[in-house]
Amino acid sequence: MNDQRIFHILKSPHISEKASLLGDSANQHVFKVATDAKKGEIREAVEQLFNVKVASVRTINMNGKAKRQGQRRGRRSNWKKAYISLEQGHEIDLASIGA
Repeated sequence: MNDQRIFHILKSPHISEKASLLGDSANQHVFKVATDAKKGEIREAVEQLFNVKVASVRTINMNGKAKRQGQRRGRRSNWKKAYISLEQGHEIDLASIGA
């Protein structure tokens, strides 16, 4: 897989209270991914980018919320979320990535 596709597949880590609890207790990480990404591509992208072994990948298609601003109605974009489970002894330190 080429480097451009890796950065297209993994958009950003998804930071939430649930994601933090999963990271601490179950060695799982949550990422926002491209809507056309397959589980195998997500697995390969994470393994190449972070040099870890992935145990499993679960994906969820999140529907965009309907929003209003005054009389105007709009809709946020749909997006895809991936739960990445790492094998024992492997870890991703998301705090050191931005530094």
